[in-house]
Amino acid sequence: MNADLEQLQPYPFEKLNALLAGLVPPADKPLISLSIGEPKHASPDFVKTAICEQLSHLATYPTTKGLADFRQAIAQWLMTRFALKTVDPETQVLPVSGTREAIFSFVQAAINPVNTTGQKPIVIMPNPFYQIYEGAALLAGAEPYFVNCTAENDYLGDWDSIPEAIWQRAQLIFICTPGNPTGAVLPEATLRFLINQAQRYQCILASDECYSELYYHEQAPLGLLQVAARMGSDDYRHCVVFHSLSKRSNLPGLRSGFIAGDAQLLAPYLKYRTYHGAAMPVQHQIASALAWRDEAHVIANRAAYQAKFDQFTQTLGSSYPLTYPAGGFYFWMRVQDDEAFAQALFEQQHIIVLPGRYLSRSAHGINPGAQHVRMALVADASQCRMAIDRLAVFATQRPELLGATS
Repeated sequence: MNADLEQLQPYPFEKLNALLAGLVPPADKPLISLSIGEPKHASPDFVKTAICEQLSHLATYPTTKGLADFRQAIAQWLMTRFALKTVDPETQVLPVSGTREAIFSFVQAAINPVNTTGQKPIVIMPNPFYQIYEGAALLAGAEPYFVNCTAENDYLGDWDSIPEAIWQRAQLIFICTPGNPTGAVLPEATLRFLINQAQRYQCILASDECYSELYYHEQAPLGLLQVAARMGSDDYRHCVVFHSLSKRSNLPGLRSGFIAGDAQLLAPYLKYRTYHGAAMPVQHQIASALAWRDEAHVIANRAAYQAKFDQFTQTLGSSYPLTYPAGGFYFWMRVQDDEAFAQALFEQQHIIVLPGRYLSRSAHGINPGAQHVRMALVADASQCRMAIDRLAVFATQRPELLGATS
């Protein structure tokens, strides 16, 4: 087996299961899970109907490049959402079977382990981070370099602090905006800086924008391609973005997303994918095109999340250090001890949250996820109301676990 597999850490939820093993929650309190970022809002009926109407395509092999109409729907959505003049559906868009699969496989295609320095190539990524970034880098023979996202830098990361020696070895930069788990949205100045660095050092800038449509108070996040176009780069040179229907449209089981951007990067990645063999089923492509062309369900979905965030902050804001995220569906909350908080909350209130240290790595002298927990507001409204009531009680039971020292 590949020796690099030994470098992979247990997935965060494996660590969480081990942490909670042996604890006995109250039998009279049904489980409320706020740990996994799996949307629980209803999937659009028109998507389900379309899949059922296209079941004859179960007998059809899908092409790797996907249907022309599907790519056109994606291109039109990108142009409308991000005010882009042009997106070529033939060369600048590629459907993928969920962005988790695509992020991982893109790194395998993009990283060149053979270089003139004799050192491993670098993949730069935020810390905390979506765990696929690290695993993909390690299995591609690269070395992760972590940019700590802390309260002191508003969880945006100090990208200016990356040493010259790291930039010279960098082949790929990952960003996530809005961030998972922090909810932070990178400002235009940071995106411009990173685009310039990618061009200067001839590396790829990859933006995970899977939470881009979950924003609040009408503050739609900028996208990487949008900023590249503002800088005069309509070919989006060195830039790619990942988008998904999982969060936007409550369709995590559809496994439908896309990568878009620099055609010179997508062409060899398409070649890779023809061997990789992860083409999206035809019936899913047809249904997905309908989803990208409809915004009504997205607006309703966003409003439902905003209502829950409002309810949590208004009811619990005096007891918990809750910060309204700029995007996404997580609270990234500071606590005294993230593991102790998660254990006590499970044992006393039968609520599961994820310790922040499981989403980050020790780097530059700290683990930036420690003393945080991630709470996903994915449960339905009634469960969220129940969670609020239990959290209010927990605040009186264990006040010493709340807040965090700086």
